[in-house]
Amino acid sequence: MHPKHLLALSGAAFLALSAYPALAGDPAEMAEVMDEGLNRSAIPATASELLDGIGARLTNSPAMRRAEEWALEEFRSLGLSNVHREGFYFGRGWEASFTSATMVAPRPLQLTAAPIAWTPGTGGQVVQAPVVVAPMSKPEHFDAYRGKLAGKIVLVDLPGTGDEPDKAPFRRLDAGEIAKRDEIALPDYDPDADNRRLKRLEWAMQLDSFLKSEGALAMVKISYRDGKLLHGSGYTFAEGSSPVVPGFEMAAEDYRRLTRLAKTGPAPVLALSSDAHFVDTDPMAYNIIAEIPGTDPKAGYVMAGAHFDSWAMGDGAVDNGAGSLAVMEAARILKTIGAKPRRTIRFALWSGEEQGLLGSLAYVRQHLVTRKGDDGSASLETYYKWGDLWPVEAKPGYYDLKAYFNMDNGSGKLRGIHAEGNVAAEPLLKKWLSPFAGLGADAVVSGSTSGTDHVFLQAIGLPGFQFVQDPLDYSARLHHTNIDTLDHMKMDDMRQAAVVIAGLLLQSANDSETLPREPLPKQPAVTDPFKYEYPDKD
Repeated sequence: MHPKHLLALSGAAFLALSAYPALAGDPAEMAEVMDEGLNRSAIPATASELLDGIGARLTNSPAMRRAEEWALEEFRSLGLSNVHREGFYFGRGWEASFTSATMVAPRPLQLTAAPIAWTPGTGGQVVQAPVVVAPMSKPEHFDAYRGKLAGKIVLVDLPGTGDEPDKAPFRRLDAGEIAKRDEIALPDYDPDADNRRLKRLEWAMQLDSFLKSEGALAMVKISYRDGKLLHGSGYTFAEGSSPVVPGFEMAAEDYRRLTRLAKTGPAPVLALSSDAHFVDTDPMAYNIIAEIPGTDPKAGYVMAGAHFDSWAMGDGAVDNGAGSLAVMEAARILKTIGAKPRRTIRFALWSGEEQGLLGSLAYVRQHLVTRKGDDGSASLETYYKWGDLWPVEAKPGYYDLKAYFNMDNGSGKLRGIHAEGNVAAEPLLKKWLSPFAGLGADAVVSGSTSGTDHVFLQAIGLPGFQFVQDPLDYSARLHHTNIDTLDHMKMDDMRQAAVVIAGLLLQSANDSETLPREPLPKQPAVTDPFKYEYPDKD
């Protein structure tokens, strides 16, 4: 947008906003939010500092520690209050800065590969050996390969045949797609479902133990996307049970070439090297918290948050540097215009999201509720099991949180918000979004979305919400991949998102009304008590 159009927009904003008599606050103040966020955004500079300068932020890695210090200093430089870390036990960190993968025979060829997070490297040494293709997905497959893996590099996945995309990788939502989200899914409670999901964690250690016992030198998995994309995502493991066999993820095209060569002639020979290693300096992970104090100490607080951690590939730009930077920019906008909210506005950058929403769960445990039988652990097992501990009891701070807004679906424009089945909250959400209809963010849909940091708030009846966003190419090629870099962050969309978040925070902090909570959950009845399943169902 040309600067003169932006200036015209800021001048027109007050006239447009004054047409909303139900605004929660001064229309001139909301116009200031739009003017500051759209005309003087700091996101390009802060994004380069974080994403180009620090890069990927795997939980408890040295890079994440640098990012935490950077975020604390940014919040302090803005003049925010109560800027601090909140720690929770996580465990080992991990990092890798160098990887090499080469096919030595039948011809020399550089391959595209990366170490799998939380697996050991090769100690800087080159591991050279023939490959053996040994697809395995459960312990029952081990017998087929006993005595055949010693001194080999083991390819453990089926190669498949590749994929041919049938949709454009970059897209924006149309009205029809947004309308499809305006539907509440019926609950489906199956207490055994999470136990089945946990089998994948057990499988990772079972596979590592088998490969070690057979004398394998390294394990190679196939990337789950074509196009030379890599992910490198892995599982964290309990102390004392970390994998011992070096693990690599290889580009799908390179992996399939190796399997074809192994099928038709002598096994290809690979040379692999990685400096991946565990980091044990501090087992605590940290959320970053900052505030703009409210003028009424008894009025509670509203909050916006995003997960600050990422996987180790790429620079963690759209997942979720985008959400973190938008939340930080919303804080800058509100401080710059001198906002004096009635309720405190709190900003949160969560850690450990990629390993099971562990940072936001730690916040819930510390401030909001207790669940009987909760042992305080932090792992993917916790993520699956915590929601099925009963009863739930509110802590005193439970009633202070009036609203939470979460951003974690890339850098696409905000188009509205998921009401998460809280139909009583929809009128107030629509009121607060109404000033941003001209920016494309006016939809309030009844449906839910999952997999990010509002989930545990919703699970205890609190008004926590995730935005509806244009997907762009987030899921098609960026999510968790080696090309998740600043190049793919859309700055115009980011400016819009920060403005919407700042406006929602300011209105929810000043409105005489508050969002209705849903009831504290009670243990549900099994949805289908007559269901049978195969014992080995994943």
